[in-house]
Amino acid sequence: MNSSIALHISRFVLLVLLQVLILNHINFLGYINPYAYILFILLFPISNNRQLFILLSFVLGFTIDLFSDSGGIHAAACVTIAYLRPMILKFTFGTSYEHQTLKIGTSEIGPRITYFTIIILIHHFILFTLEVFNTSNILLIAKKSLFSSIFTLIMCLILTVLFSRNSK
Repeated sequence: MNSSIALHISRFVLLVLLQVLILNHINFLGYINPYAYILFILLFPISNNRQLFILLSFVLGFTIDLFSDSGGIHAAACVTIAYLRPMILKFTFGTSYEHQTLKIGTSEIGPRITYFTIIILIHHFILFTLEVFNTSNILLIAKKSLFSSIFTLIMCLILTVLFSRNSK
């Protein structure tokens, strides 16, 4: 088996286990939860098959939904950010994405934070909109999305720094 495939399989399994065994039980201030499992989507290689990537994103979200009993909201949010990811990468990284020379794990910190922030905010907004499913609670959706996004962003940045293979 290719070491790249083994890395992605182990990342998938470890992030799902981290999410369902530890992070799903964190409910800081009653509404702030980290969702570190989206690191799989954030760090997935850019040059791979897009249909496979969207399918894997669905499987990731569906797996989290099975363990969380959340009715498909994680799968919907994951598929949406997987579909929007190329546009966000082009917006964030520009020519290095267009020339397929981009490696997110070795990119500069500024564009990486921007990329992570946009993806995480979109994911959380979709997730909490589907969870609440009531437009009269838009302030609750915004509050949950913003604060959970901040917590998730900090956690994702810490995890990528801790587990990066190279140091600049």
